[in-house]
Amino acid sequence: MQNKLAIIKYKPNDFEILENGDHVICAISGKKILLENLNYWSVEHQEPYFSYVEASVKRDS
Repeated sequence: MQNKLAIIKYKPNDFEILENGDHVICAISGKKILLENLNYWSVEHQEPYFSYVEASVKRDS
């Protein structure tokens, strides 16, 4: 499966693929993240981050 956005449920220390795909989009930078490289996300906000840099950005909520 190439170039298809995955739908993910983010859990503590894991995630569940709800709809198959090969990537997600970083909630901060908009960068494409291949699922095999997905290491950072927020369970509370249910959003992925490209790296620790984006994950550490304080969100205005």
